[in-house]
Amino acid sequence: MSTRIHPSSSDAAGRARRRAAAAAERERRSAVYTVWKRSSMGFQGTDGFCVYDAAGRLAFRVDNYSRRRKLCAGELLLMDGQGTPLLSLRPQLLSLHDRWNCYTAAEDAAIGKKASSTSPAQQQVFTMSRRSALRSSSDNAEVHMSSSRAGSAAVASSSSSTLSCKQPQAVATVPGYRVEGSFSRRSCKIRHGSDGMEAARITRKSAGVASRPVVTLGDDVFSLVVQPGVDVTTVMAIVVVMDTICRRP
Repeated sequence: MSTRIHPSSSDAAGRARRRAAAAAERERRSAVYTVWKRSSMGFQGTDGFCVYDAAGRLAFRVDNYSRRRKLCAGELLLMDGQGTPLLSLRPQLLSLHDRWNCYTAAEDAAIGKKASSTSPAQQQVFTMSRRSALRSSSDNAEVHMSSSRAGSAAVASSSSSTLSCKQPQAVATVPGYRVEGSFSRRSCKIRHGSDGMEAARITRKSAGVASRPVVTLGDDVFSLVVQPGVDVTTVMAIVVVMDTICRRP
């Protein structure tokens, strides 16, 4: 008669500790993404972004149906890989510093459907603008988080704020983030406004195999590295806005 061997409780506890240690190690690593300046919708007339994580999964997307100028284009909707709306980005008209406002996306927002600017479900997350009114001077920009979020880099749920878009929420006087460098040349850093520490970095992306030399890809494909503890959704929203306000070389 064979004897069935059951794992001991100590073995199960050991596996649980190893899983927890592996999860903690993943949280300490920088998150690496590949950003492709291309809509996930493959037909003519669309514009946007596809963002892939290190495993090649679609993490974020932006599908813009309008190629018109900023003043006429309206809002941009940042979604996750499954198309769930996350953040709504809207240009402020007649702004010398190319100011954009970011809100949590309305629950009923969908591709091709513009949310109402007075929707009570939407809460302001941040406001962002160029540091200089001269577009040719630099790509530097500042991000001012809403007052309830000024002490945190994470994008909280809509229930964490009590002020709707009908009454724009006050933003912090000290920038939550600063963008420094040349975004248009895919060489810039997003720093915390409080201490100047790096939150994320944008670089040119290279590709190659062992039998061929490394090739630097064009501006439409670049790398985004987000430091541990930094909210990736907020960083991706900053990247989308930077793409609209920066002049290409």
